[in-house]
Amino acid sequence: MRLILLVLLGFPATTVTLADEPPRPRNVLFIVSDDLKASVLGCYGNELARTPNLDRLAERGMVFERAYCQGLVCGPSRQSFMFSRYVGSPAGGPSMAEHFKANGWYSARVGKIYHMRVPGDVIAGTNGRDHAASWTERFNAPGREAHTPGRYALLNKNVFSTGDEENRQSTGDPHRMFVTVEVEGEGSDQPDHRAAAKAIELLRKHADVPFFLAVGFVRPHYPMVAPTEYFEPYPLEKITLPRTIPGDHADMPKAGIAGTTSEKCGIGRFPDNQKRMWAGYHATVEFMDQQVGRLLDELDRLKLRDNTTVVFTSDHGYHLGEHEFWQKANLHEEVVRVPLIVSAPGRKTGRATTFAELVDVYPTVTELAGLPVPKNLHGRSLVPALDDPKAVVREFAYSGSGRQRSVRTDRWAYMSYGKNGGEELYDMHADPEQFTNLARDQKYADVLRELRARLAGVGR
Repeated sequence: MRLILLVLLGFPATTVTLADEPPRPRNVLFIVSDDLKASVLGCYGNELARTPNLDRLAERGMVFERAYCQGLVCGPSRQSFMFSRYVGSPAGGPSMAEHFKANGWYSARVGKIYHMRVPGDVIAGTNGRDHAASWTERFNAPGREAHTPGRYALLNKNVFSTGDEENRQSTGDPHRMFVTVEVEGEGSDQPDHRAAAKAIELLRKHADVPFFLAVGFVRPHYPMVAPTEYFEPYPLEKITLPRTIPGDHADMPKAGIAGTTSEKCGIGRFPDNQKRMWAGYHATVEFMDQQVGRLLDELDRLKLRDNTTVVFTSDHGYHLGEHEFWQKANLHEEVVRVPLIVSAPGRKTGRATTFAELVDVYPTVTELAGLPVPKNLHGRSLVPALDDPKAVVREFAYSGSGRQRSVRTDRWAYMSYGKNGGEELYDMHADPEQFTNLARDQKYADVLRELRARLAGVGR
C-alpha cells in the first residue's frame, strides 16, 4: 500500500526503498576456498588459527554455525551449489552466476569455482570442467604448486628436500596429498595471490556496474604451498593431534571407512609429520585468509561494501587424522561441515543457529539482489536468518549422493550406505567426535526410522 501511494505521488517504483526495508545490494562477491573445514577458523572457535580477515568478515556478517556441503569431493559439490541442485540431479536451469548474467549483471570467475584439478589445471593454467555460460569473462590463476622452489616435504614418506624441484609428487602421483612446500618471499607467484590480484583489478574496472564476481582460492587444498612466514606460527609443540581410540573402525561399516587412513598411507608411523600436516594446513589457510583480506580492503577502498553481498564458504571439509582418516569423500563431520559467512548490507550480524546447506547460497543472494528466484532450485533462501539469527530455515541438513548419504539434525548424525552397505548413527550431544556407532543398538530403532524417512524425502 505504501509503495502504491508513493508511486501515485510521482516517485518511480524502481527507485523507491521503504524506510523499513534493507537496501538491495547490487553486487555479489562470492569467495570459495578449497578443502576448508569450519573447525580450523578463528571465527569458528579455533584458538590456534590466525584468520584475522575471515574473523572480521564474520564480525560484519552472519556466521552459519551449522552449514553443510552436499558433495563430498570438489567437482560434485561445486556443481551442486552453483546450480542449487542436489548431487546427481540434473542441472535443470541456469547456474547462479548465469542467472545474474542473464539479468544484466557483469559475471566473472577468477580461479577455481567449478571443478578444476589441483594441482594439474593450476599448473597448466587451464579452465578445468568450467561452465562457460556462467561468465561474461573468466580468468585462471596458475602456479607451479609442488614444483615451487622451496623446502619440500613428502610427509607420509618422511622425505625432506630443498632441491630437485621437478622430481616431486605432483599431478596424478599417489602421495601428492602429503606434500608441503615452504617458499621464500611474499608468495606473489602463488595461485591464490594471483587470483586476489586479478579480482582486485576487476573490482576497480567494474565498480560502477552491478557485478557477480566469483573468486576461487585453491588453498588449503594440497599441495600445501605457502611462504615460510606462514608456517612459522605453527611449531610442532603448539599442535595437538586429534584424539583417536583403539578399534575406532570396528563398529563402522566398511563403506564408511575412508579410503586413505594413517596405516594405509604410512603417515601413522610419523606422529611429528602428522603435526607437520596440520602446520601446513594452518599455514595455507592463513595465506588464503590474507588474500581474502586484500579483497575486503579493496571493497572498502572503493566504497563498495554498502552495496555488495559478500559470501565466503568452501566446497567441503577435510580429515587430518580424525578417526585416522585423511582427505575427504566421506560423511563424517570434519568433511560435511563447512564455513559459511554471509555479509549483506542492511542485514543483521551474529551467529545463525539454523541448519544451512550450500545449495541455499543461490536463492539467498538472488533474493537479496531483488532478482526472481528460479522455481527449480533445491536450496532455500537464508534471508530469514539474516534478519533473525534464531530463525529456522532448515531443521536438518543433507549431504552425499548415491549410496553414500547423510542427515544431520541437532542431536543426530545419520549415515546410510545403501541397502546392504550399512549405517552409522551418532549422538552429537553425547559423542560429538563420532566414536560410538549406535545404528545396531535396538534402543535407537525409532530414531533410525525417523532419520531414514527424512533421508528418503530429500529432494522431493
